[in-house]
Amino acid sequence: MNTTSSQPPVLMNDFKAQWQRIREDALAVVDRVGASGWLILGQEVAQFETELAKFWDLKHAVGCASGLDAIELGLRVLGIKPGDQVLTTPVSAFPTTLAIYRAGGVPVFVDVDECGLVDLDRVDQACRENPELKFFVPVHLFGFSLDLHKLAALKEKYSLKIVEDCAQAIGASFDGKVVGSVGDIAATSFYPTKNLGCMGDGGAVLTNDAALAEHMKILRDYGQSSKYHHREIGMNSRLDELQAGLMTACFLPSLAESIHRRQEIAARYRAEITNSKLTIPQAPAGADATYHLFPVFVQGNQAEFQEYLKGKDIESGIHYPIAIPDQEAMKSSPYTALDELKNARYIVNHEVSIPVHPYLKDDEVERVIEACNQWGNTV
Repeated sequence: MNTTSSQPPVLMNDFKAQWQRIREDALAVVDRVGASGWLILGQEVAQFETELAKFWDLKHAVGCASGLDAIELGLRVLGIKPGDQVLTTPVSAFPTTLAIYRAGGVPVFVDVDECGLVDLDRVDQACRENPELKFFVPVHLFGFSLDLHKLAALKEKYSLKIVEDCAQAIGASFDGKVVGSVGDIAATSFYPTKNLGCMGDGGAVLTNDAALAEHMKILRDYGQSSKYHHREIGMNSRLDELQAGLMTACFLPSLAESIHRRQEIAARYRAEITNSKLTIPQAPAGADATYHLFPVFVQGNQAEFQEYLKGKDIESGIHYPIAIPDQEAMKSSPYTALDELKNARYIVNHEVSIPVHPYLKDDEVERVIEACNQWGNTV
């Protein structure tokens, strides 16, 4: 990042600071896994799955290779068939939609609400109008929880099969109920930037259904029910022993503390960023957000705001710059958009994410607040 002053930049993520904290424990994990001679689907993965399920307060966790694979595995064990329509959001990372395609489904995009979460009232209307809609992949975007009471009501009313994309929202809850506990399956990613990230790629699926968990374990390992006995056409989506060990020893024990720090920073942003040119979206009433990202909606040009922050030595990001149906890859892919997706397109054209990672120092948080409040007075 190019800077214009002697002060160090305020980073979106600080993996160097993370390494300084975990180095000793991480090297011990590398030594332990290396000495074990077992590198794939061993005791490290089993232990991590147990600890993750306990943290999440769900009965079963199954490690896999990525968040993308987690969603695909979830849809496949729920019985999706080629051509089945799957309700989902147009504002997310592209893998949410890619997983639907890989599982054989066809995405049906529903507009989002003013804070970027898929509009559950519009989902209700869509299901009422089209009884063929039986699958739903909602996303708990930015670390905000959807209204889980509404989600549960939709599931029961329309017999929806739901894979909750919780990649940005581990630890989030609504009215005391954790994300991922309403749907049949919770899918998450351990991409390094996530609140619970590893040092590479990884993911997991969680469920309270033992049969679904066992099926996902078979699917992730080439469809094997036992070695060299392939019950069905599966995939290679196995969480490495090393990554599992790192998360058990280095990241999962401090996750609650890291989330708390994110919430502290977010509370300051919400209270102290008062610039009328920046709108701070509010999580639904009753939601306890975990702030994987902290979005602001810029009343002006995104690029100009980002360049302004860059001049203040503050990194930023856009999540996401293009609505999924507008991606080039979608031109040759089947999908349905239920309306003009007005809110979605507003958000992708106005959202900028500011730093909220747990290694931020208080003076760095103050720099971000001051810069945001000065925006528009200096451009």
